[in-house]
Amino acid sequence: MGPRAGIVWLLSDMLLVTTMTVLVKLGGASYPAVQIVFIRSLIGLVSVLPMAFRQRHALQQTRHWRRHGFRVLCNTLALNANFAAITALPLALVNAIGFMRPLVVLALAGWLLGERSGPWRWVGAAIGFAGVLVMVGPSEVNWNIGIVAALAAVVFGSLATVQTRALAAENTTVLMVFYTVGLSVFTAIPAVIAWQPVAVADWPLLLAIGVLAQLGQYCYLRAYQGTPANLLAPFGYLSIVLASLAGFLAFGEIPAWTTIAGSAIIVLALVGTSRLDRPRS
Repeated sequence: MGPRAGIVWLLSDMLLVTTMTVLVKLGGASYPAVQIVFIRSLIGLVSVLPMAFRQRHALQQTRHWRRHGFRVLCNTLALNANFAAITALPLALVNAIGFMRPLVVLALAGWLLGERSGPWRWVGAAIGFAGVLVMVGPSEVNWNIGIVAALAAVVFGSLATVQTRALAAENTTVLMVFYTVGLSVFTAIPAVIAWQPVAVADWPLLLAIGVLAQLGQYCYLRAYQGTPANLLAPFGYLSIVLASLAGFLAFGEIPAWTTIAGSAIIVLALVGTSRLDRPRS
């Protein structure tokens, strides 16, 4: 697969995920985030069970059950927090705060995995944090549970990424099976407790969230399986454009100047550190 095909797969993933976030924001007005996550996980479970059967021997041979469990728990908390943030905040702001994840992964990888990075990475992390302060400080955006949820999504998502790095030697299918099954298990009881009866007219929306999430994950994997990550990385910044456009078209959201300024600071920090520094062995 050539670079162009990889870019097309990545852009397809971004379009699918952006559409999914619009649906999450629509559904979040009526249903708890954990209920939406649980329904999404059940749809993923249907698609992953055949893979689990084919890879049953690899699943039996894994020796990292605790690490898998912690990774999936972090993913579960991150996904619930992200869905809650999408419901409470403008889409562009949630997306912009999410750009902090690579910088948080840097700090956590150094602490938990002993990975070393040069000083420019830490300078970039500090600048990126300043960008977040610009977005969520005294501005047109009021501090609320949505901002706390968005920041929690970054922290727990970063923890999950670090655990995935630690499991680099594991079978990819095993990682997917643990993620999908674990997501269903961890959200089942909270979803039942918080469950709100689903109107017949809302089922297509909730089911579409799960389908779009699975299709997006497939496109994402196809993109990175055949195309260098350094080629695809710059296109990831288009997600904030798509989020802003979707927020405007679907909900009439106009990004605050602080969101635009903070986003620019974070993107510059990411681009700058990736060029000025290389991880040390």
